[in-house]
Amino acid sequence: MKKYTNHKEDWGEFVDVKINVAERLRQQIKKTRPGTVQLGTVTDAYQPLEERFRLTRRCLEVLADSDFPVTIQTKSDLVLRDVDILRKIKDKEVGLTITCSDPEVERLFEPGTSNLDRRLDALKGLRKMGIPTYVFFGPILPFFSDHADSLLLLFKRLQKTGVRKIYLDKMNYLKGKRKKISRILVDNFPHALRFYDGVVEREEKYTEWLKATLASTLSRFPFEPEILF
Repeated sequence: MKKYTNHKEDWGEFVDVKINVAERLRQQIKKTRPGTVQLGTVTDAYQPLEERFRLTRRCLEVLADSDFPVTIQTKSDLVLRDVDILRKIKDKEVGLTITCSDPEVERLFEPGTSNLDRRLDALKGLRKMGIPTYVFFGPILPFFSDHADSLLLLFKRLQKTGVRKIYLDKMNYLKGKRKKISRILVDNFPHALRFYDGVVEREEKYTEWLKATLASTLSRFPFEPEILF
């Protein structure tokens, strides 16, 4: 998405605050046929600055007044702040994105997000307050969150939240991200470099292995999974 901006910074290192987004949404929604509105598909609707600017909250107020179905996907427990508005929306769903159960890996790959414990607590809190939930498990990080033991540990924790619907996706475009990921691995997990190189060079074989591993592990749980690759 960086190509649609004039920024020279890397993706994730800049934010354009669209302070009039709620007003523009209110104008647009008057001439738009009802349909599901998805928040957080490109940029997290509950990134840290949302706590200050409250733009997502104001947009939800517009959507609640217009009776549009809403789906939210986020990595932040800040979504709990807006439960009062979400409960006014007839058709809604909130998903928490999860990539890994290792806190050290999570910190390096997802800086600025709520940690796994807080995301799991958010799932529990949303469900307790009657908000339908789902989990987006992805991108599944090669070496760190794709092996059976890691999957088993994570799925056991997810089961305790009461979530049933899970979407799963692998890390796509890994070759294009290789340079940036390699810097993280060299500095923190040099032993994982060879594994990542193997994934890039034998992507099709890795994909088949990952699908089989996921299917086998998921069969032990009462989830409603959908593998997206």
